[in-house]
Amino acid sequence: MTQSFRDLVVWQRAMQLTVAIYKLTQGFPREEQFGLTSQIRRSVVSIPSNIAEGQGRTTAGEFKQFLGIARGSTCEVQTQLEIARALSFGEANKIDDAEALSNEVRKMLFGLLSSLDAEPHQNLRSQQRQL
Repeated sequence: MTQSFRDLVVWQRAMQLTVAIYKLTQGFPREEQFGLTSQIRRSVVSIPSNIAEGQGRTTAGEFKQFLGIARGSTCEVQTQLEIARALSFGEANKIDDAEALSNEVRKMLFGLLSSLDAEPHQNLRSQQRQL
């Protein structure tokens, strides 16, 4: 049984993505500190934070709501990575790595949401055992 949000692989990958984004944005231009750097960092921190908050809730509906927010934040990060690439901000290989992680997290969130939708009558704790 999942005891903690830390046990969720999707949360673990989202944390890896967060670290990757922070490392990437260290190479962004100084004048972007309050622009794209700040925006992408806020978006990426939101992903594992919402997964954790949702897992701490008591109903599957609440968990799904927070997973949906995390999924939206993942799409934001992917958009911001495209902007960074277009503006040649950061190292291309770090953008590629972050993009790959964000795709993995997005797919995992879609899968987890689908599994929660497929079993509407199970309670949240029994669903988390399957993760």
